[in-house]
Amino acid sequence: MTSKILLLFKPFIPITFEIKKPEKKISFKAKIGWTLTALILYLMMLNVPLSGLPEETGQDPFFALRAILASQRGSLAELGIGPIVTAGMVFQLLVGSGIIKVNMNNPEERSLYTAGQKIMSVLMTVFEAIAYIAGGAYGDLGGLDNMILVTVQLVAAGIAIMMLDELVQKGWGLGSGISLFIASSVSFQIFFGLFDVGPGYQVGGSGNWFRGALLSFFQGIFRGNVLGTIDKPGREPDILGLLATILVFAVVIFAESMRIEVPVTHTQYRMPARYPLKLIYTSNIPVILVSALFANVYFISNLLDQQDHSGGFMALLSDFMGHWEPIEGDPNGQLQPVSGLASFTTAPFGLENVVARPLNAIVYLFLMILLSTVFSIVWVQTAGMDARSVAKQLLGANMQIPGFRRSEPVIAQYLEMYITPAAILSGIFIGTLAACADFLGAIGTGTGILLTTGIIRQYYEILAKERLADVSPALAGFLGID
Repeated sequence: MTSKILLLFKPFIPITFEIKKPEKKISFKAKIGWTLTALILYLMMLNVPLSGLPEETGQDPFFALRAILASQRGSLAELGIGPIVTAGMVFQLLVGSGIIKVNMNNPEERSLYTAGQKIMSVLMTVFEAIAYIAGGAYGDLGGLDNMILVTVQLVAAGIAIMMLDELVQKGWGLGSGISLFIASSVSFQIFFGLFDVGPGYQVGGSGNWFRGALLSFFQGIFRGNVLGTIDKPGREPDILGLLATILVFAVVIFAESMRIEVPVTHTQYRMPARYPLKLIYTSNIPVILVSALFANVYFISNLLDQQDHSGGFMALLSDFMGHWEPIEGDPNGQLQPVSGLASFTTAPFGLENVVARPLNAIVYLFLMILLSTVFSIVWVQTAGMDARSVAKQLLGANMQIPGFRRSEPVIAQYLEMYITPAAILSGIFIGTLAACADFLGAIGTGTGILLTTGIIRQYYEILAKERLADVSPALAGFLGID
């Protein structure tokens, strides 16, 4: 029986924007073309400034998560993928808690679930845009007309981003638009973290120093102050951050190669094969959802802290969410949460901050592991990665497990012994790795590096499968390619 909550979205389905799946098989080259087109359009949005903003726009509440949200301050992509991921997170929690019951094998329920997520994404875009304006995130916009202008731009851009993501996911492109945008955003942040020619902190002595880790390191060699460039204060990119970045890349690549291979065979040709179940079974999705949750905590906390609360419930709520103060030594006067929930969902960036704030580090690590594990388990159920769905996929490709009856319940029961533990271990591993990389001061943030490495690996596998399916179309069903 279809959930009553899902039925609430049914009247809105005819008016929702939708990218239709391709009626004919899209060639590999065409998918590459559509993927690059979506990426180029998104990068253009990142570099097109919003019209109507004042010269001074105040502090950025999302500064620590810009790369993960694939967004840029003051641009059309100000909100980035935040509303889309937040809507997905809300639905994941509703399904995981049993408030919404959905059968993904039922086309009608799956359609309602997808439509509900899309409508929620639009609502979140509108809410965040209005909250940005009302909360004074841009400072004084100088009148109602200008406020409406900025709000309309943010909402329109948010819907456009949602359509670009759907374009890639519906089969026109390769992989996921969200993953594509995150990888490109983090890659740019790493590049600028290494080669930024802008002014950085004073690394002892006098004179101007480049902000980029590699550039300032070579400056240190010529100026006789190499040690000062290895471990800089605050969130400044340095050599220790570069080493942490390389370490995270290496660990994720190694972990991605670890898998359990379930023996299968083709029922007709009796060809033996292996069905791989990776250690990082749910990939980077749980960390994306956790990041979206933390981003909303930052956003609400920052907006509440900017308001003048004389007492009562709002003052208590503001104290609970946290207060913000300028980062010591930051030339831009950027703020960071120093108390409340927001401070515990912000990683102490760098070993120096971990030592100075050990309680925050411990709580942050615990929250990352716990929430990543919860989202990992829920994602398996809603994304068609559970044992029953995998069993159905194998049977649909005329595969079976040797020694077991060719029955969906039997195969599903066998796979359950591997899939549920893999989902739990996946959440624990990526949550721990993301937090520890932040503690080491990785350039691009630990979560960003983790996501980007996993995304690059995913695209490598997607490209390999697409090429194989082009050469041998009969394998497309087994590879999960439409």
